[in-house]
Amino acid sequence: MTATDGGARIQPIEPPYLLTDADEHLDPRVTVHCDAGLTVVEMAVRGRWTPDLGAEVSAALRMCLAAAPTAIVVALHGLADPRGASLPFWLALWREARFEPVPVHVTFSIAAASALSRRLRFLQGPQPRVYATVPAARAAIAMRRSRADRRQAWLEPRAASVKAVRSLAAQACQDWNRPKLLPDILLIASELAGNAVQHARTDFVVTMSRSDTRLYVAVYDGVRGFPVVTDVKLAAGPALLAERGRGLRLVHATAVAWGAVPAPDGKVVWAAVT
Repeated sequence: MTATDGGARIQPIEPPYLLTDADEHLDPRVTVHCDAGLTVVEMAVRGRWTPDLGAEVSAALRMCLAAAPTAIVVALHGLADPRGASLPFWLALWREARFEPVPVHVTFSIAAASALSRRLRFLQGPQPRVYATVPAARAAIAMRRSRADRRQAWLEPRAASVKAVRSLAAQACQDWNRPKLLPDILLIASELAGNAVQHARTDFVVTMSRSDTRLYVAVYDGVRGFPVVTDVKLAAGPALLAERGRGLRLVHATAVAWGAVPAPDGKVVWAAVT
């Protein structure tokens, strides 16, 4: 995704979309975390407004949009922009998120007295929602959220849980009439759940969701350690796809997109098939 109207053009980013502070695509001035179901993503932007900072925000937002959350809250309380000069950039991001293949609601949290907040709130025509605090934005999103396109289970770190995840994925495919996607989503769900059981060894949450063309599986666990890009990009060849235990290399070879997002006290690893 590229932000226009005041933003800097960015180079395409290929999966995996790993939203960690150490990742080469994400500036420390832009921090991201999500809830356990990867339903709401919160992005905080800090520092003096510059086109370079805008490019970093664009890169982070693109990785967020790839996971198809329901909403993204952009917190601008730490942004130094006394005249609200960045307004065209934020409007461009908001519009582009609305017209993604999977539309995402982007809302903003910013102090009501700031120039940028006033400019956002007094726009003519369609405009983004603006809240004075992140909790207020979060509460408003919760009131509008639909559960029709999500299935979720909280599981313990034991082998039987992988079977439960497969059952959840199979039921989602049946409910949503996606039989052709069943083999790939079962494989990926098994691998992500297996990683949570074998490596994280914490309780974990599995969330199935859908768009018009894709199925998504997201697994939250209680460990902050993230995949190593140099390892997972060595995707397994077709002859190895039937073998269990190939972990994220297998996910990388099978999914159309995948990534990881920090979460409170842990992380969410997600993948999509089509």
